[in-house]
Amino acid sequence: MKNVVLGVTGGIAAYKALEVVSRLKKLGINVDVAMSKSAQEFVTPLTFQSLSQNPVITDMFDEPKAFEIAHISLAKKADVFAIVPATANIIGKIAHGISDDFITTSVMATKAKVLIAPAMNTQMYANPLVQENIEKLKGLGYHFVSPGAGRLACGDVGEGKLALVDDIMEEILALLHPRRDWAGRQVLITAGGTEAPIDPVRVLTNHSSGKMGIALAEVLRDRGAQVTLIHARVTAPLPQGVELVEARTVEAMDTAVQGRFAQADAVFMAAAVSDYQMKEVSPEKIKKSGDTLTLELVKAKDILKSLGEEKTHQILVGFAAESQELEKNAQEKLVRKNLDFIAANNISGGQVFGQEENHVVLYGPHGLRVDLGQRSKKETAEMLVDEVTKHFQK
Repeated sequence: MKNVVLGVTGGIAAYKALEVVSRLKKLGINVDVAMSKSAQEFVTPLTFQSLSQNPVITDMFDEPKAFEIAHISLAKKADVFAIVPATANIIGKIAHGISDDFITTSVMATKAKVLIAPAMNTQMYANPLVQENIEKLKGLGYHFVSPGAGRLACGDVGEGKLALVDDIMEEILALLHPRRDWAGRQVLITAGGTEAPIDPVRVLTNHSSGKMGIALAEVLRDRGAQVTLIHARVTAPLPQGVELVEARTVEAMDTAVQGRFAQADAVFMAAAVSDYQMKEVSPEKIKKSGDTLTLELVKAKDILKSLGEEKTHQILVGFAAESQELEKNAQEKLVRKNLDFIAANNISGGQVFGQEENHVVLYGPHGLRVDLGQRSKKETAEMLVDEVTKHFQK
């Protein structure tokens, strides 16, 4: 999990930092908030605590919650240290190495990337001393998100108002995840094992955990994509910051995918979708009788094949779990289902399902064959997305 430390300093724009905390939390990012004394005159610490779900630090000499020095532990914990809003006072102190409160002390101690979002009166922002301090900090590697122009709380009109929260979020995410090469793209991902009902109690299903699809959703979310994860039964925690749609059966998954397919730029069909389903689902629980039970199954809809027939601009990535003749079967599916890529797993000997690692071989256009090796599913997802990205770039 990524960690952002948010320093909130005194200014009317302090209330906008609440939205920054809320949006970071929705993306599954941990947020610790530190407030200057003057910031507490505008927004209460309890409000930030409620949104961040972490204690808010308001004083250098707060009684520690654990045996650790707070400003040092948070400085080490931070992946990004963001100051929102940043007054002329805090900018000047940091520029001159003054560390007389929690925020400035933590900034001095951190090796994290520091983002500063100035907000102040127009004349104050234009003051040569303030501009000199900003340029000095930029030269030292500090990051800034420029203030906007407009009517300020004091009545002046001009530069100095806090940047839009959208712009602040974009800067924070760019620092957390430097690779934003999927920004603006719509991505559909399926995950988990579908269920084929037998009666009101029983289902036919498979061993899929959904971990591969979930890993893909996290990777693509972090690289800027707008992700929709359509999931059947999963045994792994679902990701934050993506649209989640539950679809337990083949029919439900088909409906969910078809309703979103036209707007998608890429589709990763990582779900283990049932090949067969009951010819007729019993409306009542089937009672135990005799030593055997015969079930009549019929083929379920091949969602992946139907998408291959319908696709126009979409890049379509399929997954194949094979226990024998992996390359032959994967390449046959690549052609027969009109896919752009297929990621093949060898599941012989109980591999892949439910495990933290897998061994994927990716097949694609023009005879592409990339052995991704034995890796964690998150690492596999990163490499797989890298290969698909090359296709987009062409």
